[in-house]
Parts: sequence; structure tokens; C-alpha cells
Amino acid sequence: MSEATPTLQVRVAARTVEAQDICSFELVAADGGTLPAFTAGAHVEVEITPGLVRPYSLCNDPAERHRYLIAVRREPASRGGSQALHERVQVGDRLTVSAPRNRFPLAADGGPSLLLAGGIGITPLLAMAEQLARDGQPFELHYCARSPAHAAFAARIAASRFAGQVRFHYSSGPGAQRLDLGALLARVPTDTHLYVCGPLRLIDEALALARARGWDASRLHHEYFSAEVAPSAGDGAFEVELARTGRVIAVPGDQTVTQALSAAGIFVPTSCEQGVCGTCLTRVLDGIPDHRDLYLTPEEQAANDQFTPCCSRAKTPRLVLDL
Repeated sequence: MSEATPTLQVRVAARTVEAQDICSFELVAADGGTLPAFTAGAHVEVEITPGLVRPYSLCNDPAERHRYLIAVRREPASRGGSQALHERVQVGDRLTVSAPRNRFPLAADGGPSLLLAGGIGITPLLAMAEQLARDGQPFELHYCARSPAHAAFAARIAASRFAGQVRFHYSSGPGAQRLDLGALLARVPTDTHLYVCGPLRLIDEALALARARGWDASRLHHEYFSAEVAPSAGDGAFEVELARTGRVIAVPGDQTVTQALSAAGIFVPTSCEQGVCGTCLTRVLDGIPDHRDLYLTPEEQAANDQFTPCCSRAKTPRLVLDL
């Protein structure tokens, strides 16, 4: 989190094993007061240790002001975030989190919605389901997991007011348990809003099928939790110029822009470091970026007036940045 990012002091009020390798953390205000309101689809950035910040979706009912609920899947190839939360953070611990931010909101025009979750991608969609159910909006939630043991919040969903609108799909066991994505999208009207969150493959397949069926881009909403950062082998060096000072920083082929800037003593806030969260989004005043993120839309990338320096590079010898 940058110094300009509003932060909150919270206390871990509860820690619950929700499924295999998934643990939830209930966060309350450290001073016992209410927390800032949030909307369905929002996330907070959690400072796990100094310099180690990770975003986690809020999965409780947006009507609640007394707590934030996040759920964290222990990643086998953890870069420090999920492992630290699972192994070190206990009830009573205090944490610094950002104020809620939302890059995955529900559409303002209402109408029918199809919520499609894969694995830990259930977290923002749970908050959406709570909101849609309260508003009386029609929706379906389809939740894909490896097995029932890997499906977080199953008991909460079963006891919810929207339990009848949820279908579970499991990749293990009989084929009938698996989600037939093509058949699902074929029966859903194209004026439905599609919200999908989960593994890269699920998101890409769902969006491709929906587009092939003629869904308008304004009705397709997604949020990536992670991405594979393209290897740097073969990447060329380039320069970034900081417009506010005129300083020029060399970016070697084996470093990202944020790494090169950090080495030069220039701080750019980052979180995911994979081009999926948008925390490091930076304006480009001149030059053409080599976009490698999953955050910007194709139209936003084509404008070439912003990029994610945590993973994207340059197609021109120099980029002039609004820094």
C-alpha cells in the first residue's frame, strides 16, 4: 500500500477452516467501531508484513458494517501471502488493511445475473449473491470445485435465503457432477449479466463461449485472482522517463519496471505483481507499452495511455510515465 492509500486497523475476531486449504478470517475494527461500507465485488488489500501486500475479496453480506470477511486459499507456490496468513495470523492479531475498493461491481441496471465461480473465486460472488437476493433480483450461482471437501462456505450457502439458486459442480467423481459450461450458457438469455471469477482457464472459456453466442461486452464481467507472468528470457532492455522530474531509468531485460524503479528508489504501489489487480496502474504519456496484464480491457490496452509496470514492458525504446 502506498502512503496515500487510506488504511484501517483491524483485529482478527475469528479464524475458520472453510474447506480443504481454505481458511476465512473475520476482521473487525481495532477500536471496536464500525467499518467503512463496501459494495458487492469489493476487496481489501491486507498488509501481511511490511512490503508484502495482497488483495482479498470481501465475501460477507455488504449490508454488514461490523466486520469484513475474507477467505484465503493456501497456494502450493505461495509467494508469501497465503502461507503467512495460514501459518502466522491468529485470532487477536492486528492487521493493517486498505479501505474497500471495487473493480468488480454489480451492474447498475439490474436484470438477471449468472454468477460463475471456480474454487476460491466464490468469495466476491458470495457477496453478490447476498446483495442480489436482498434486492429481489433474479440470479443463478454455479460453484465449481474439485470436490465437496474443497467447496468453501457450503454450509453457509445451504442455510442462505438463496440456497435454491445455487448449483455445485465437482471435477472429481461422476461426470454428471461437472459443469457443462456450453449447455449452461446456451440456455441463459444473452441479456443476462455474467459474472465469473476463478481460474484463468474457466474465465477465458466462459467469456469466449459467451462472446461466441453474441453476448454484449457490457454484460460480461470478470475478475482474475492470479495469472502466469510471462518469462523474461529474451526480453529486451528499454528506458522509462519520469515526466515530473525528467529522470530516466534503465529497465534491463531481466527486471520488471517496478523492480527497476524500486532499485532506483522510486516507489510504485503493487499488490498482485501479476497484472490482475490494477494497483500499480500508471499513466503513459509517450511511447507504446507491451501489455501483458489481464486487468485492462483490450480497448483500454489499445489506447496505450496506461499500463501495469509490474509485468508489462515496452515496444518502443522509451516510455514516458506520469511519475
